[in-house]
Parts: sequence; structure tokens; C-alpha cells
Amino acid sequence: MKHLPKHIRPRWRYLAVGLESTPDAQLSRSTFQRDLWYAAQNLLGDAGSADADCTVVRFDFDGGTGEAVVRARHGHTTQARAALACLASVDGHDVGLHVRGISGTIRACEEKYLGRPSEAPTQRTVAFEDEDRPAFVHDDVLDVRVDGRFVGATHLDFE
Repeated sequence: MKHLPKHIRPRWRYLAVGLESTPDAQLSRSTFQRDLWYAAQNLLGDAGSADADCTVVRFDFDGGTGEAVVRARHGHTTQARAALACLASVDGHDVGLHVRGISGTIRACEEKYLGRPSEAPTQRTVAFEDEDRPAFVHDDVLDVRVDGRFVGATHLDFE
């Protein structure tokens, strides 16, 4: 089978997505892809989600933070961003997403917008709700374990 001429091939845009969740969350590419397709289908409908064609090309998640590259058709990046904004949880874990940028190639997307976080989260004990509790500290955010779940807090909550 011959390749299509360049002017007929579909054009893509690549969205660099930052991911944040609780430190105990174990997310995979397949669960993220499934929940993204469901979010796109619920928001855009069958025809709209097929037009946007949101596909997870790269995925890396570890220790509560991660990043992904999501492919969308040229001209449908707004719909892809809206579908990503509809994701509140992945595989039952609460998740926060932000689009770091959009690029025309995977390589440029990775070079411009993706990279490992500057420091890994550290674990320490904090006083929260009049008790000493374990917490994971990352930048200015703390995830405190309360009754088997994590509660997000900032340093201002402890001063």
C-alpha cells in the first residue's frame, strides 16, 4: 500500500499535559487514555470526539506527578483541551491536569514543555488537626494522609 501524498495526510498537534495526583496513585497510559476518550465522548459527542481524535502518545507517571503527550487533529486543539479539562479522576484517583503547551511535533513538544520536576517529593511528619500525620511535600504543596486518604494543604495551613 502506498503512502498518501504529503498534502493529503492528516495534520496533528501535540499537547504537553502535566499531571498531579495523590502520592499513592498508580496511573497507567491505558486508564488515562480510556478516561480521556470517555470525557471527550461525553463532552463532544461521538462525531466530535472522532474528529478531535485525542490519543495519548507518551505517558509517564510516578510518585503523584507525571506528564503526557496527547495527539489531536490540527484545528481541534480547543476541543482536546476542553476534554482534558473535564477529567477530574482517572481510574478512581483524583487528578489535576494542566496543558503546558501545544506543538507541531512530538520532539518539539517534549523539548519545549516536558521534563522531570525539579525535586522529588519528600516525606515528613506534620501537625494537622491536632495530630502528627505523615505528609508528602512537593514545592509549596503538602499531601497529608488523613484516615487513609490524602488531603491537599499548603504551608499556610501549618503556620
